[in-house]
Amino acid sequence: MVQTKGRKANPEARMALLDHLKELKNRLFKAAIGIILGTVVGFIVYQPLLEALIKPIKDLNEKEGRAATLNFDGVASSFDLMVQVSVFLGIIISSPVWIYQLWAFIVPGLHKKERRLALSFVAAAVPLFVGGVLLAWLVLPNAVRVLTDFTPVGGSNFISAEIYLAFVLRLLLAFGIAFLVPVVLVGLNLAGIIKGKQLIKSWRITIFLVCLFAAMAAPGADAMSMFYLAAPMLLLFFAAIGLCVLNDRRRERRAIKRAAETEATADIATPASDLENL
Repeated sequence: MVQTKGRKANPEARMALLDHLKELKNRLFKAAIGIILGTVVGFIVYQPLLEALIKPIKDLNEKEGRAATLNFDGVASSFDLMVQVSVFLGIIISSPVWIYQLWAFIVPGLHKKERRLALSFVAAAVPLFVGGVLLAWLVLPNAVRVLTDFTPVGGSNFISAEIYLAFVLRLLLAFGIAFLVPVVLVGLNLAGIIKGKQLIKSWRITIFLVCLFAAMAAPGADAMSMFYLAAPMLLLFFAAIGLCVLNDRRRERRAIKRAAETEATADIATPASDLENL
């Protein structure tokens, strides 16, 4: 059913599949516009950002005396990297926009109180995403140092700029998205798609998947990078599970109250004036 007469005419806010697809298309379009505008800003501040991204490589030379250089392999590789870095920065800058669009796609199916609660999680999602990126930024120098420790004595590191920046951007983005997953779980719970009990039963699988994701996002022999990602992710996951359980209990109490009210009114005789109007 399409929302034509508001919440009273359609209390469950159900939408037809075609309407869902149109809504999704509109949300994706708005998110894309936000990312494009953020990318424009990324082009403007590209040079200082690039200097910050390659700083761990410079530190290997200046502080530890290692032979490590960043090389651009092709004629167009510098431009390709500028586009990649600018788009990445655009994703971070526009995170309030596309995170809001993600939630706005879910919110119409929520009740009024749940909608207010969902908006509070939108406010939490942006700093969590940025916090994940900042945490990866702190891990990055240690990851570069440990991974280059395997260079044989007397060898030199001629690092491809394309490969290095792809590794850095993947690491930063993976940390940011990882910190968003618990918020998405709460959102799915608010929408009634998953329940807290289901998440509790699968806690072993959750721990395994979190550690697996952390190992993939922070590849190599740097176990500390994996720990830096896995530990806060697990804390956020279990905090999200706790919120889901609390929301399920609140929903059950509301359903019991509604059922009790329905049962109480069922025993009351319908007035004759109301019967005449039927």
